[in-house]
Amino acid sequence: MTSMHQRELGSSIRKLMESDPAFRPVAYLSMEIGIKESLPTYSGGLGILAGDILKSAADLGVPMVGLTLLYRKGYFVQSFNTDGWQTEKPVLWQPVQELTLLPNQVSLTLQNREVHVRVWQYEIIGATGYPLPVYFLDTDFDNNHPDDRKLTWHLYGGDQLYRLCQEMVLGVGGLRMLRDLGYKNIETFHMNEGHAGFLTLELMREQGYYDLEKIRDQVIFTTHTPVPAGHDFFRFDLVDKVISQEALSNLKRMLPNADGVSMTELGIRFSRYVNAVSKKHAEVSRNMFNMPEIDWVTNGVHPGTWVSSGMRRLFNAHIPGWERDPGRLVQAVKIPPEDIWTAHQASKMRLLAGVMEQTGRQLDPDVLTIGFARRAAQYKRADLLLSNIRRLMEVGAGKIQLVFAGKAHPRDDGGKSVLQRLLTASQKVDEMIPIVFLENYDMDKGALITQGVDLWLNTPLRPREASGTSGMKCTLNGVMNFSVLDGWWIEGWLEDVTGWSVGPEPSESDMMHYDESLDAIDLYDKLEKKIIPTYYNNREKWIWMMQRTIALNGSFFNTHRVVREYCEKAYNISFRGM
Repeated sequence: MTSMHQRELGSSIRKLMESDPAFRPVAYLSMEIGIKESLPTYSGGLGILAGDILKSAADLGVPMVGLTLLYRKGYFVQSFNTDGWQTEKPVLWQPVQELTLLPNQVSLTLQNREVHVRVWQYEIIGATGYPLPVYFLDTDFDNNHPDDRKLTWHLYGGDQLYRLCQEMVLGVGGLRMLRDLGYKNIETFHMNEGHAGFLTLELMREQGYYDLEKIRDQVIFTTHTPVPAGHDFFRFDLVDKVISQEALSNLKRMLPNADGVSMTELGIRFSRYVNAVSKKHAEVSRNMFNMPEIDWVTNGVHPGTWVSSGMRRLFNAHIPGWERDPGRLVQAVKIPPEDIWTAHQASKMRLLAGVMEQTGRQLDPDVLTIGFARRAAQYKRADLLLSNIRRLMEVGAGKIQLVFAGKAHPRDDGGKSVLQRLLTASQKVDEMIPIVFLENYDMDKGALITQGVDLWLNTPLRPREASGTSGMKCTLNGVMNFSVLDGWWIEGWLEDVTGWSVGPEPSESDMMHYDESLDAIDLYDKLEKKIIPTYYNNREKWIWMMQRTIALNGSFFNTHRVVREYCEKAYNISFRGM
């Protein structure tokens, strides 16, 4: 046999194995997966992270598969009324334009009705051509009762009953669909947050007998939420209305002495490996759940998705192989400073053009531009910078301009109030400190802002930021972080090297109770005494910090490293990308 024929045969065998479900031992289940802007099946960091992990898995050739729900109404189009109050309307999109409908169907019983589930497929193609399928579960078709058709309409919508039924579709329906698709040899079910927790119930039904250890051997669990209110809990009297008596009996046996189902407890109790998403979050989670064995895998972002075109060209020229191995970005210190600055300014001009197009406002490319864009939850304190208008004017008049974006959950009036206060306060300073708000925050706007601003601001209440990923996107583009020491930033922060801290350094004693006003005081002081002078008076130092941000933070806080850690710590697999 000639070497050419051997290569062709080897290639054919490899492609056959890559397309055969039998050779994919890992399934990744998430309530939301954000792959691209035209697939509006995500709300924020959790979904984007899931998409980034799957993209890196495809790049590295990891044999896994993703599974989520198809949200017909998307995660809403944002606008504001005359009072500055957020309003929402459904996203108009056609799944058939983005996804492939497969013939497979499964069913489960909810509220004494048979609910039929069908599935759509999207294929992520990795950097080397490796395909990774992502499956979207759908109940909106003629076979179902009108109420059941709505179960896959809204992400994080409806009441407790709606959420319970959705999570049954994801966990129980999801496993049944994977089996129907041919995934018989899955060794690891990775539950990204507790929403897929009913998977454990279905695994128990599959094996036909009660064996906690056998379930645990097949499941790993990632928790993302450091506050108790963020964990779904369904009382047994509600669960009784939805599932069969046999299933309810199994659940009560699985969760003895409980008065309901904690989805996080299901995840923790029935997983062989449990991780938080930063070192600090692991400490908080161990205390919260009284589980000292909780590990951590600090989050990252997908390099190929979030790096700007200009930086990509620089990396390609100076750091060959960086996209396959982002750890090589440590070499960014060797890139000529003038090239770094030119690439950044090009991204900044694209941002300012986008601002002009969307708002009609013309921002100055020579003014220090600060960005803040993320989910508009109260604890993230989007309005902290504007909490003392007099002090802000004193520090920043004529020296800074601000770009904000973010959505509040439709039922989160607290988050909507933050946005309203932000818009109101911005009008008071607008002449001296230009402030723009980009409506309808999504992946495309996220990339535009994280690539184009000069400085990234992050001001959550500690310890509520489990990790945070928006600032990581900035690091790939040489944009420094100016952040409260929480989540990933505790690990990435080197003062005056990769960015700056806001507020006091964390300690065990002050994590839940500390003087929040200290954050605002420090924020204004750092802007006045460190950041603004460096930007305008020491451009050499600023670019030096940009290089170190890429080299020290961009090289580590990426999903290629995250996927490798999961493979080594949790999946127990090796793959051709390693």
